[in-house]
Amino acid sequence: MSLAQDERAALVRTLEELGEDTPTLCGGWTGRDLAAHLVVRERRLDAAPGILIPFLAGYTEKVQSQVASRPFDKLVEDIRTGPPIWSPFKILDPLINVGEMFVHHEDLRRAQPEWSPRTLPRAMEDKLFSTVGLIGRKSYRRAPIGVELRTTDGRSVTVKKSSRGQVTLIGPPSELLLHAFGRSAVRLEKEGDPRDVEALDALDRSL
Repeated sequence: MSLAQDERAALVRTLEELGEDTPTLCGGWTGRDLAAHLVVRERRLDAAPGILIPFLAGYTEKVQSQVASRPFDKLVEDIRTGPPIWSPFKILDPLINVGEMFVHHEDLRRAQPEWSPRTLPRAMEDKLFSTVGLIGRKSYRRAPIGVELRTTDGRSVTVKKSSRGQVTLIGPPSELLLHAFGRSAVRLEKEGDPRDVEALDALDRSL
């Protein structure tokens, strides 16, 4: 199994364990809403673009609401079996779905009380680090100061340059990626002027 398939299976187990009404870190979404989002992304190519393109978001929300009305176990099964053969996500699954499955899995886990980070295999951390720079350059583009992302083993990438100061976020790639995706339920060290750190914490990191 690929890393994406492993994480997909783990996400499905968590969905089944926590149930459709469980809270998530995605705004007001429940487990059912998150499941519907994943199904739309992989199986409704007419509506998936609205996930990223604001102009099309209204149609995507309408379709996602319709999909969410299906039985929860059917939604989970669609996620379990992955993209259908006619979907481009079928071929691209190992390349583009590792981060997607990981982040949304953590959206479920970290919305629960007393959550703790998982210990991930080195191969998984390495794969997540390969996308940290790309996502970071998008999510920190509005930062008023420079931003460096550094792993605990010394790898680093500067995702925003500025002469006004710099904040360095330090942690495993998994935690750095979650922060870059706008999640605040993370375990990171932060180096820099306290005012700069505060400004970064308040930054809108939406993509």
